[in-house]
Order: sequence, then structure tokens, then C-alpha cells
Amino acid sequence: MSKIPSTPATRLLREKGVAYTEHPYRYEERGGTAVSARELGVDEHAVVKTLVMEDEDREPLLVLMHGDREVSTKALARLLGKKSIQPCKPEVANRHSGYLVGGTSPFGTRKAMPVYMERTIADLPRVYINGGSRGFLVGIAPADVVKVLSPTLVEVAIEG
Repeated sequence: MSKIPSTPATRLLREKGVAYTEHPYRYEERGGTAVSARELGVDEHAVVKTLVMEDEDREPLLVLMHGDREVSTKALARLLGKKSIQPCKPEVANRHSGYLVGGTSPFGTRKAMPVYMERTIADLPRVYINGGSRGFLVGIAPADVVKVLSPTLVEVAIEG
């Protein structure tokens, strides 16, 4: 098992007094949330992925989505009054967030970005979200995610 990293995400959570649990796991390149859910023994629906996306003007935004769902970029663009929303290229996402893709946390990003969270994430008792390093999730109450990030709640999930 890897050692538990100290990241901008965990430093921010500690600074805000947010209770969280640390869950290191064996990272697999391109394994996604299916691997982290399997390694942690939790439902993939409770594993929240952090996606760095951009609009047609290349303005970045974060989307928090259930691990077993995809984002309807068309629905999100419509909701935001934008022509298009698309995932950032990995190197662009890394630059905006300050994290490597596969280890992107919504907490402690290098650049402040608007955060959109799938509404049903807030209904879960606990979620597992990246702690700022590949192979490292934090378990946290969705209410604390909302308290720290003040996300706009959206309904843009499609079956993954």
C-alpha cells in the first residue's frame, strides 16, 4: 500500500476543519473509478470523479460526477447557456487544477474554477473523492463537499 500523501486537497480540508477518511489504493493507469471502487470495496456510484472541462471560450470548470455515470456535455452546455462544453486535454487539465489527471481533486486546485456537482451526489451518505494524488481517495460527507466547494447542483448524468 502506498503511503498517504499530504496534498493541497488534504491541507485545505484540514484547514477548513472537515472530517475525512484517507483511502490509498493501488492505482491502475486508465482504470478509472471502477478500479478505485473495487480496491476500496465500495459502490462505484459513491466514488465521485472530478472532471476538468472547458467551454467554447476555453474557460475551465469542474464537474463532479458519480463514477458509474457520464456527463451529458450537451445538457451542461444548455444549462450554462454555452455553445459547447468538452473535457480539457490532459495537459490543460493538469495546468488548471495543479494535479495530474487521474489524481485530480476538486479541493485545493491551482486555479479557482466554478464547480458543478450532479445533484444526486448530495443524497449519498458518504462519497469517495480524489484526495489530490493518483491512488488516493478521501471519504467525506457530501454536505462537507457542498460546504467547502459551494458547487452549483445540476442534473446532467447519463448512464456510463
